[in-house]
Amino acid sequence: MTGSEAAPANHEAPALAEVSRDLIGSLCTIVGTSNVRTGAEADVDPGQHPDNLGAGIIVSPGSTEEVAGVVQLCRRDGVPVVAHGGRTGLVGGGISRPGEIVLSLARMNRIERLDPVERTAVVQAGVSLEALQVAALEHRLEPGIDLAARGSATIGGMVSTNAGGVMAFRNGVMRHRVLGLEAVLADGTVYSDMTRVVKNAAGYDLKHLFIGAEGTLGIVTRVVVKLDSTPRATATALFGLPSVSAALELIRLALDSEGGQLRAAEAMWRPYIGLAASAHGWAEADFDLDLPIYLLLALGGAHEEILRAEFERLFVDLLERHPETIGIVAGSKRQEEVLWRLREDTDVIYRAHEAAPSYDVSVPLSEIDGYVERVLAGLSAIDDDLEPYVFGHLADGNLHIVLNRQGPLPQPVAEAIEAVLYADLAALGGSFSAEHGVGSKRIQSLLATADPGKLNLMMRVKDALDGLQLMNPGKVLPLAPLPAKDSNERGNPSDA
Repeated sequence: MTGSEAAPANHEAPALAEVSRDLIGSLCTIVGTSNVRTGAEADVDPGQHPDNLGAGIIVSPGSTEEVAGVVQLCRRDGVPVVAHGGRTGLVGGGISRPGEIVLSLARMNRIERLDPVERTAVVQAGVSLEALQVAALEHRLEPGIDLAARGSATIGGMVSTNAGGVMAFRNGVMRHRVLGLEAVLADGTVYSDMTRVVKNAAGYDLKHLFIGAEGTLGIVTRVVVKLDSTPRATATALFGLPSVSAALELIRLALDSEGGQLRAAEAMWRPYIGLAASAHGWAEADFDLDLPIYLLLALGGAHEEILRAEFERLFVDLLERHPETIGIVAGSKRQEEVLWRLREDTDVIYRAHEAAPSYDVSVPLSEIDGYVERVLAGLSAIDDDLEPYVFGHLADGNLHIVLNRQGPLPQPVAEAIEAVLYADLAALGGSFSAEHGVGSKRIQSLLATADPGKLNLMMRVKDALDGLQLMNPGKVLPLAPLPAKDSNERGNPSDA
């Protein structure tokens, strides 16, 4: 039995009644009139998806208690709630429609506590990653996670999507950075486990239900984040390499380095770095862009000179095995920024190919070379001109694959491409969604590839915590018909 056979069909979302004026008035009473925006007032930047603000109503509570009050009112009236952070999601996890409300956590942006002795931070969900990074750096600490959207991505959103980023191979994803959290459940009650210690074996660790759930089981409002010490110095180098195996070998050598700690290992296949370099007018003498793969490495340690010397040693060591290898070491912070812009400014793809279809997979390291080879051949069989841009976090096997096509694709073509990308991926021990989540865009991919037992358990958890399907409906799992219930089961107004 396939995953899609084990799951209900992805039913069309039912039409929703208009949000009543009485409810809007009650919401204003809870959060303040100025914090409820409707119509033209709600016409703000929708972020990564034009339908994020489709609800036309944005409610901005300022505390967990206000979030709970909003959710209780919406449950009473049967109005779905779509929680928003920085609106940086790429899989439609924040889209909303008329008859729903958007609950923005933008006002909940305080760092409540940052303890350099404990190496923990207690933050509200609307705090941006960059704000936490800046505050922690004053104590030579960091949250142990970094990504290009740091200026807009919020901690609550990163928890809800289990964000990854460039340091996941060493520090884990968001799930590994969270010590405790607070969340408002679908009935308006508050789950609170603001543990600030690593060791906690006191029963079920329920916070993990909300990490990666994309707001479908509850709304994360406060988080305890584990912090790490930052190195006193960093250095960056870019290597051109003849193969994926050579790149993985370089990563292994860097991980074993005694001269510095590997902080990032970002791969860019030739088509992507060529496009990025051209877009930014970047070129270096004796550094050609005609090798198969390029690896951007960052080391951290006590002294910048030692780190740069370590890069030179790694280059000489690798050159003996792979004489085609080329490399450059950034000689200043400005040069570091230029090199990192090549990797992080992925918008160069979308400027060249509007709405280009993108995919986000995880592949075990030993399988990456064969996987990429099969994917390139499979895409070429669909269309000779399909030459995807491939880049990503090579040290943990997370690859981003973006097509050199304007989107959206015709449905048959999109299905053929996904069949190539996801074929045998689960059997290899990988995942069709590495760090972007499922949202509304990848539901069918989840149904088609997930173990039926896992799907069944996910649905049971969803039914137990949000039987009325009011928490970010139509995301992660498909909307399903609601069976009739008696007054003692879900939907009982006394539960509100």
